[in-house]
Amino acid sequence: MDPDRIRNERRGSVALLTLDRPKALNSLDSATLEELIVKCGQIGADESVRAVVLTGEGRAFAAGADIAEMRGLAPLEADAFSQLGHRAMSSLEALSVPTIAAVNGYALGGGCELACACDWIYASTKARFGQPEVSLGLIPGFGGTSRLLRRVGPAWSKELVLGGEAIDAETAQRIGLVNRLFAPDELVAAAIAAGDAIATKGPLAVATAKRVMQDSQDADVRVAHAIEQVAFGLISASADRNEGMDAFLEKRDPNFSNK
Repeated sequence: MDPDRIRNERRGSVALLTLDRPKALNSLDSATLEELIVKCGQIGADESVRAVVLTGEGRAFAAGADIAEMRGLAPLEADAFSQLGHRAMSSLEALSVPTIAAVNGYALGGGCELACACDWIYASTKARFGQPEVSLGLIPGFGGTSRLLRRVGPAWSKELVLGGEAIDAETAQRIGLVNRLFAPDELVAAAIAAGDAIATKGPLAVATAKRVMQDSQDADVRVAHAIEQVAFGLISASADRNEGMDAFLEKRDPNFSNK
C-alpha cells in the first residue's frame, strides 16, 4: 500500500484527509480505497478527532474509479472491486464524527460517490459533479444509485445517473447536493472552520445525533421517533449533558469531557 495516496494531517481537532494522486486526478484504485479504510479506522480510534475534512490535491477531488484498473476486471473481479468501494464509503460514513467533503474540482463517478458518503459537501465554485458511468457502458458501483437518490431525490438522481452528464457547482447547490460554495482558495479553510465549530459542541451529542439520523433515514416515521426518544433519554444520563446545561445557566462556555 502506498502511504502517500491519502495524506492525513491534523488541523487542531480536525483531521484533514487529502487524496494525493493529482497526476491521476485522484482516481480511486484498489490501493486508494484500501488506504481510505485504514485511515478511517485510525481516525475512528482517536477520540481527539472531532471532525474530518476530505479533499483532493490538484484540480480534482476525485475524477472517478480507476478505469485502467477496471478495464481488465472479469465479472467476479468487478463485483469484488465494487464491494471494496462500498466498504471504503461505508467506513467513511460510519465515523462517529461529522465528515465534510471539500470538493475542489472534478467529483465524477466514484468521486461523486465519495463526496456523498460524507455528511455534507462544501464545494469550490469550479467544482463539477456527475455520474458518467453509463457513457462507459457501466453503472455506478460505489453507492451512486442509493446515496445520491437520498440527497437530491429521484428526479435529479435519475437525470445524473441515466443521462450521464456533469453539472456545475451552482446547479449542485441548487438541487441540494452541495451545502455551500466558496472561492477555490477559501474552500478548505472554510471546511476546517466548520470542523472547528463542531469541536466546541458536545461530542457525545454530535455522535448520537449523527447515528440517530443515519439509523432513522429509511425507517417508518414512528420508528424514527422511537429511536430519537430512546437516544434522548440515554444521553440525558451523560456528564456532558449536565455540563452543557450548567454552562448555559451559568452563562459560561461548557467544558465537555466526552462522558
